[in-house]
Formats: sequence, structure tokens, C-alpha cells
Amino acid sequence: MPATIRSAVPDDLTAILAIEKYAASAAHWTREQYERRMADGIVLVAEDGSISGFVCARGVAGEWEIENIAVMESARRRGLADELIKELVRRTSSQGATAVWLEVRESNHPARSLYEKNGFQVAGRRRVYYQNPEEDALVFKLSWQPGRSRYADDYKHE
Repeated sequence: MPATIRSAVPDDLTAILAIEKYAASAAHWTREQYERRMADGIVLVAEDGSISGFVCARGVAGEWEIENIAVMESARRRGLADELIKELVRRTSSQGATAVWLEVRESNHPARSLYEKNGFQVAGRRRVYYQNPEEDALVFKLSWQPGRSRYADDYKHE
């Protein structure tokens, strides 16, 4: 049974913080930072009985940035991150967005494969962007033509 992807509500924050705590590659935020993003951006959760993943994004001038994404270790390899990304892109596209950006550790090959599978392409590099350990970030971008509902139910790439 596929997960339900929905907008997060304040009652979801305890679960989001618990997932993030054990996700080494996730950004570690405070409750207040998630509350702010719920108010001024998009926070989605994947729920399959319980909350098992989330994605956070913010928009600026018609483009969005994925700031944080994580899935519980026990729920990985079931397509939840893929579903979260697709729904985020659908929502941003329906709001008139033309692109979604993100940064990822160069060594995070599973995440890079996920983004590439969803049509993201490497658009740049940020030298020594990450600490502990120091590492470059690859900047990925997914873009589409303004006004096109690029991500219908079948989510086909151009």
C-alpha cells in the first residue's frame, strides 16, 4: 500500500524531529525552524501507519529549494523519498514555480541517484560546503517551462 503524502501539521513535529535525529545526512533543525517552514514554505510528510519521512522546501521568486529530506531507516528502499519529491514538485509546479534546487554531499550516492532518477541535473558545486567531515556539495536543479503543469499524475520527464 503506498504511503499518503500530506502537508505537515504542528502535531507532526515530534515525529519529524525523531526521524531527522537519526538521519545522518539530514539537516538538524529546531522545532521553531520547522514551524517557520510550515508557515512560509512547504513541509510534507509520508505516512504509512505512522510518519516515516518528510521533506521541507522554501520558495523564492518562482523557484524552490529542498532544504531537508529524510526517511526513517526502517522505511527506506520503499520509494517514500521518491513520492515526497514528486509531490513537492507537483505542488510547486501548480503554484507557478519553474525550478527546484537542492544541495547534496558529493559522496551521498543514494541521494544523488534518487535526484537524477527524478530528472534533477548537476548545476554546480559548492566547495567545502559541508563540515564534519568537510566535503563539497553538488548543486542539483530540476527546471521546466513556466505555466506548464509538468508533473501530472504520471510524472513524466521531458
